[in-house]
Amino acid sequence: MAQTIEAFVGNALDDAKISPLHRRVIGLIAAGYFFDVIDFTVFGSLVPFILQSKFATGAEVAAVGSATIFGMFLGTAGQGEFSDRFGRRFIYQFNLLLFGVFTILGALSPSVSLLVICRFIAGIGLGAEQPLAFAYAGEYAPKRIRGRILAIVHFIGGACVWPIGTALVLLFGSLAPSPEHAWRGVWLLVGIGSLIVWVFRFTLPESPRFLATHGKGKQALEVLTKLGIAGPTGPLSTDAASDTKSDPFGVVFRMFPTRVIAGMICFTAFFGVAIGLGAWLPNIMNAKGFSVTKSLQYVLAMNFAVPCASLFMMYALDKFGRKITSVLAFVCAGVMAIVFANASTAIELMVAGFVMIFFVQVAGNSMQIFASEVFPTNARASGFGWASGVGRLATAFIMPTILWVQNGFGLTAVFVSLAILLLIAAASVTQLGPEAKQRGLDEIAPPTG
Repeated sequence: MAQTIEAFVGNALDDAKISPLHRRVIGLIAAGYFFDVIDFTVFGSLVPFILQSKFATGAEVAAVGSATIFGMFLGTAGQGEFSDRFGRRFIYQFNLLLFGVFTILGALSPSVSLLVICRFIAGIGLGAEQPLAFAYAGEYAPKRIRGRILAIVHFIGGACVWPIGTALVLLFGSLAPSPEHAWRGVWLLVGIGSLIVWVFRFTLPESPRFLATHGKGKQALEVLTKLGIAGPTGPLSTDAASDTKSDPFGVVFRMFPTRVIAGMICFTAFFGVAIGLGAWLPNIMNAKGFSVTKSLQYVLAMNFAVPCASLFMMYALDKFGRKITSVLAFVCAGVMAIVFANASTAIELMVAGFVMIFFVQVAGNSMQIFASEVFPTNARASGFGWASGVGRLATAFIMPTILWVQNGFGLTAVFVSLAILLLIAAASVTQLGPEAKQRGLDEIAPPTG
């Protein structure tokens, strides 16, 4: 029996050698991811400047953060359905344009109300970028080094941005004539940078895996040729999965309910700690008696843990596996949250904070890469998107809850609560699916008709 088109394309990509087009695809995916991630990583550092400028009160700043996250939920959940139906490339371009334009408009907003609206719409584009970045890059990556390639995307786009973002805010804070110029200037730069990447990303080809499972086998083979992959030596057959008309939402929740629910729990823990805590970390340091500038400097030092975590993942994911790396790191992150809560001196805070952030990032991003691999091609972005989207939605409630718990019960209660959440996530990772280390995507979850 002749090999099916989607099987040929999947096997060819799994066993491919890295070509110049591979590098361009990965580079442009990472670049777009960089400007998206830097947006929400700088928010916590911008909060003191927004408050100092008297542009918004603490409650209004929380509303701006929550509006962004509500937008991210819609973008993250909705893009999966669209990109699994209509293709990665178009949705991928549209979300970056939406994000860039409304980030710039938000930077120029004359009122808090308009800023909330702009941040909500920018959040829709922001939320769509992340699941598509990993699904898109993973579908191009050879199976033997897929973990390393996805870790590289994270290193450039999701790790280096943390210290760079904090340093950028410090730079603008020291050079800008006023706090208002500082926070507006940072968002303006992020929006312009993302639109520059948007222009370059017009050269991206569609995912061959998507094409092969949606009745566009000829186009899929043309992309393989551009990747330096030889075509088939014999005729290829088709089956139901070669031109799927299935509903991605239905595939995810009918066939993989345990995986998507486990993903929702994991993303809630990861985003709740990484984004929720990150947004208030400079304020928490400030509450411990450090000046705004000192607080940002300490947060900058801690944030160097993020690229360190990403470098570690490049080795660990393909050596030890996604599942064990993530589970152990979630447990260690929970322990370090308690240690950080009890740190008092500047050195103790920086060391404990650095180690805590390292484990949170290893845990969350190993899990995130794992979640991008455990759904079939015709529902990959949807499965990841719903898991990630619910996690983002939960974070919209976690952000104000952190402040409420801190004011009502103290910092220790905040970190004990976060530690419990991280331990629940450690158990949930085990339910995400079979280990993906050095396995083909279609082995983990075959395309369905």
